[in-house]
Amino acid sequence: MISNRLPYHIHHDGEKYRVEPSIGGLATGLASYYQEHNCAWVGWPGLDAGSLGEEGMRTVAALLEEQACLPVFLDADEVEGYYDGFCNSTIWPLFHYFHTSSTWDRASWETYLRVNQAFCEATVREYRPGDIIWVHDYHLLLLPAMLRRALPKAAIGFFNHIPFPSYEIFRILPWRREILEGLLGADLIGFHTFDYVRHFTDSVRRILGHQHTSGEILTGNRLVKVDTFPMGIDYTRYSKAVEEPGVREEAARLRRKYGGRRVILSFDRLDYTKGIPQRLHAFDLFLQRHPEYRDEVVLIVVAVPSRTAVHKYQTLKRQVDRLVGEITGRHGTIDWAPVRYLYDVLPFETLVALYQIADVAFVTSLRDGMNLMAKEFVATKHDGLGVLVLSEMAGAAAELGEAVIVNPFNTEEMVAALEEALTMPENEQVRRNRWMQERLRRYHVLHWANDFMQRLEATKVRQRELEASLLSTEQRETMVQRYQEAGRRLLLLDYDGTLAPFVSRPEHAVPDPPLLSLLGGLATEKGTEVVMISGRDRRTLAEWFGSLAVGLIAEHGVWACRPGGEWQRTAPLQQEWKEEIRPVLERYVDRTPGSFIEEKDFSLVWHYRMADPDLASARVKELKSMLFDLTAHRDLDIMEGSRVLEVKNAGYNKGRAAAEWLDDGPWDFVLGVGDDWTDEYLFEALPEGACSVKVGMGLSKARMHVRSLREVRALLEDCLSPEGGQEI
Repeated sequence: MISNRLPYHIHHDGEKYRVEPSIGGLATGLASYYQEHNCAWVGWPGLDAGSLGEEGMRTVAALLEEQACLPVFLDADEVEGYYDGFCNSTIWPLFHYFHTSSTWDRASWETYLRVNQAFCEATVREYRPGDIIWVHDYHLLLLPAMLRRALPKAAIGFFNHIPFPSYEIFRILPWRREILEGLLGADLIGFHTFDYVRHFTDSVRRILGHQHTSGEILTGNRLVKVDTFPMGIDYTRYSKAVEEPGVREEAARLRRKYGGRRVILSFDRLDYTKGIPQRLHAFDLFLQRHPEYRDEVVLIVVAVPSRTAVHKYQTLKRQVDRLVGEITGRHGTIDWAPVRYLYDVLPFETLVALYQIADVAFVTSLRDGMNLMAKEFVATKHDGLGVLVLSEMAGAAAELGEAVIVNPFNTEEMVAALEEALTMPENEQVRRNRWMQERLRRYHVLHWANDFMQRLEATKVRQRELEASLLSTEQRETMVQRYQEAGRRLLLLDYDGTLAPFVSRPEHAVPDPPLLSLLGGLATEKGTEVVMISGRDRRTLAEWFGSLAVGLIAEHGVWACRPGGEWQRTAPLQQEWKEEIRPVLERYVDRTPGSFIEEKDFSLVWHYRMADPDLASARVKELKSMLFDLTAHRDLDIMEGSRVLEVKNAGYNKGRAAAEWLDDGPWDFVLGVGDDWTDEYLFEALPEGACSVKVGMGLSKARMHVRSLREVRALLEDCLSPEGGQEI
């Protein structure tokens, strides 16, 4: 387990150090799992390394080791730059949609990077093969990739406990690419809600260019799973706590204190994301609109101190203090204070007692990753009485739909929600709470943690299945040996995505000199025939490869050219259809900025690599539907490739075109290499015993996979080299 803070904090009374359990937050939520599963926990112990000195750090480390905790010591400058700086002055406001409050300080970013590296080194020292690594929260967004570089085979999970913002917000971050690449070092990335998953995968697609299918992201080298895991609470702990004598006594004392008045509870950390000022404004307006509730209700505001050294939080406290005073001055009497305000950390017994006596929980965060307090409140309601008013901006709203859901930016709606909560019939309260309690009882915190771990193991199994089809070193050596021992050899090679990377404009994917030299060397070897088999037009292929002794197949098989020969059309084809289809494609070029049309002899291609991904995705569906209608009674095919949509004459493909060379056999060695679904026709046409290689993962008729075009080039270089066996 790795998180910013350890589940224990250290007290020093001037003479000796004392270890005590932390209260609240991640430590409380995961305490039961940590204790039951033989975990070690890596984190910052909350002390200044500079003040501790070497001897103090050794003493603290020894004490924490007894609790299976491994400290990462940080000095005051690191805490300021990493925690107060990048974590809570950049990431926290940005991810909660307060981007105007974010700062972009390069020094803080560098400290954040350095501290993440310190966490990595501490983890690597402790790691043993077979261990599972679970990284938590926004303080350590770079850590998964750092760990992956150090421990390539490790099982690494990451869970983000705060919201992940939409792409339009996330893209503001200057280090957005580094953050995404850091997270993709994990095998499994978890979020509280599907919205956060969607925002993350959208950012990965738009910024890094990685597509996803059902939450599986193929990064080129690895499969990464992204999924939803709404964090639960220790339901039994809260549910049973109401029967404890200490809690019952405290609840009775609080009921006497508030004299039978209806209790509205507001319990949060004092943070600008929690909407406490907005909540107070709504309560003020409620009392103005409903004077009949004066002296009948009391709002208990518990604000737990948070980041007290940060100026924005100091300003927030002054604002809350002022609002409490104004409401009390406006509505209070000598016998009644409408707001009871406590700025402190509550003992567990007092907190549960407050949950139990509260008639309404007023939880109206402006943005919240989950909000476990809402779940804790529901868990304590043995008799089913009590109403949860919950912000739709909190992750918990996705699960607790029976609550009174409000927009926390709509004061009128919050006022109406308070009235609804205070007048809700008891049978309705019970009905709603019983549904929520059953859900929370099933998906408690241990279920959540076990669910995450099971999904992590399933992801590792899925990775192993995919890796089983990867071309191994032994298979590569065998393939190279077969090539070098063969008398006659045929190499059928795709170009884009196989030998050259995709680029924004097709004409810019010009072969580099090393590739031309490699292909030329292969083509001049005795007994070897090289065929470039591409969707490119014949003029481009002739310009790029015409000087080499290689065969060329253009437009997915429409044209073929033997080395030194003339282009031959492989089948009688028509072009008249273009006059009807071209205007349709032009219309979609106009409607999709960044897209363009490429015209080949017997096909039209709509490229959308440079278009906005979401817009292009919608336009592709529209265009395909329209094209299917237009081509229904024509001998035409519609092919969808890598961010292209191509309309072409039906009846020809790469497999059919390759057959002309295959028929020139017998061949002692045949190799076909490609990267997308148009190459599946080629793989299908290859004879038994041929070598077929797909670039990238996923389902394919190819017998083997490689991760990247770099491996394809290395394989061909090994074939050309008498020694073979070069490192990839």
